[in-house]
Amino acid sequence: MEKKESDSTLVFGKKNYIIMLVGLVFIAVGYILMSGGGSEDPNVFNPEIFSFRRIRLAPLLIIFGFVIQVVAIFTPNKSSK
Repeated sequence: MEKKESDSTLVFGKKNYIIMLVGLVFIAVGYILMSGGGSEDPNVFNPEIFSFRRIRLAPLLIIFGFVIQVVAIFTPNKSSK
């Protein structure tokens, strides 16, 4: 039996996987920036949990990472033509 050319091609190309990896890095960095800020003593309030890094920057990086993932999925694969 002959093997069709379309059977051996992947859904995503190398470019797609690189873009996905960049998106995953943005998401991971966002979660890392969001972590921490707790207090050793539960009776003491630590205002550091409401810092710019945890409230604004980290969620924006995570959202941007998910947008990059969508772009990676919808970027056409040149080898699938």
